[in-house]
Amino acid sequence: MSQLERLLKMAEDELTEYSTDARKMEKLRRKIGLTVPVTEQQQVKEALLATMKSNVITQVVEEQRQAVALPFWGIAGLGLLLGIYLNQPICLLASIVGTVLAYRVQKWGWKLQAGRLLLQTLEDIETRQNLILNLLT
Repeated sequence: MSQLERLLKMAEDELTEYSTDARKMEKLRRKIGLTVPVTEQQQVKEALLATMKSNVITQVVEEQRQAVALPFWGIAGLGLLLGIYLNQPICLLASIVGTVLAYRVQKWGWKLQAGRLLLQTLEDIETRQNLILNLLT
């Protein structure tokens, strides 16, 4: 597992906790500071910036992943309801497809949000290091 993947897993773990973004960043900053050298932090940040493509769709999925997945959950539920009621296999297939799409959209949004949290944390670490260096000189 690469350093970037490991840090993304750490960021995903922080997303599971109910707290503010500042608190998540604080906890993540401590973990990164203890386990990742400064040079590797810079390399991870560059790799993360290279993998994160920002456009309208990714921003919407990142910020509102549950709202984007909601229509697919509706298709899944409606397909299941109609498939059972009307005894139509095509509706049951729509239910399966809707469930898979909803799950993948939410998973994609989760990974985007973890990447954004990691990027913000790495930038915060860099800002604090520069501030400390400026104070010392």
